[in-house]
Amino acid sequence: MHSVYKLPISMAVLQRVDRGELKLDQQVKVEPSDFVRTGMYSPVRDKYPDGAELTIAELLRYTICESDGSTSDVLMKLIGGPGSVMAFLEEIQVPDIQVVNSEKEIGRDWETQYRNWATPKGALALLVALQSQRGLSRESQALLLKLMTEAIPGAKRLKGELPAGTVVAHKTGTGGTRNGITSATNDIGIITLPDGRHLAVAAFVSDSAANDDTRDAIIARLAKAAWDRAHSLGR
Repeated sequence: MHSVYKLPISMAVLQRVDRGELKLDQQVKVEPSDFVRTGMYSPVRDKYPDGAELTIAELLRYTICESDGSTSDVLMKLIGGPGSVMAFLEEIQVPDIQVVNSEKEIGRDWETQYRNWATPKGALALLVALQSQRGLSRESQALLLKLMTEAIPGAKRLKGELPAGTVVAHKTGTGGTRNGITSATNDIGIITLPDGRHLAVAAFVSDSAANDDTRDAIIARLAKAAWDRAHSLGR
């Protein structure tokens, strides 16, 4: 999954907000010990090398919009770790997703990344749960969809070949490259069609020897084919 798993983590955090156990304006200390290693993406680590206090709303923005590995770990730790995320997924009846390790753990060795996985059907089930507000209030759903729509990474993936202005609420995931093999190039999201209907798409390109542009392009073509089909059926 790589950073795709930041979506269920964020959903589980927002459920705690809905229950009154956490607050969006609640300050959380981010310590240098929370930072992922150098080489892994973390704007917060780079901006605040000595640590910082950020609100949960800010942590969610960094996690979803910028795919910050450090803030993702802080949020998951805040709700009790991977087990709490799995309990949330079970509660909202989303199968075939495993959240096992933190970003820091994933960064320690190559094989650990494969322990956090999702099937495409599992990812679609997660998107359907989000769109139908399963386990989340309308306000939390709206916030998360806004953050996903504003997400910076992956402009050439699901969005790459869609008509200009198409609204895409999505979360990417990208693995490293070793011996010419890139472990993961992923993008899952909810696409708004011209007639207001919504299309859920999940694309996972695993252990590929293709270059960055080719991997992004295949995801873009898949999304465009799904968009064309759904659009034609709605006419």
